[in-house]
Amino acid sequence: MARVFLDVDPAKLRLPPSRLSGADPIKLTRHLSRFGVSIAGMPHLEVLRGAGGELMILSGVTRATRMARFLPGKLIRIEITIDRPSLDLTYLPKIEDRLP
Repeated sequence: MARVFLDVDPAKLRLPPSRLSGADPIKLTRHLSRFGVSIAGMPHLEVLRGAGGELMILSGVTRATRMARFLPGKLIRIEITIDRPSLDLTYLPKIEDRLP
């Protein structure tokens, strides 16, 4: 698959089954103290694209949560690493549903 990059609102990304409760609060605090609200140098989030164009985070839940919480509405760059057009992801919560 060719590399596909998109700019999206991180609050709209779906959480993976392993992180249904959202970002780890301790890790989120550590990220905030280390990087603040800057996205400079932040690696792209890796996501899976499912049915209807829904996007689930594979790598970067804490980074996406930090951006959704402290820079609401700011678009971030993601990379679609897996494309599964038949996979329904609508049962998974979005980051905006789990913001602290």
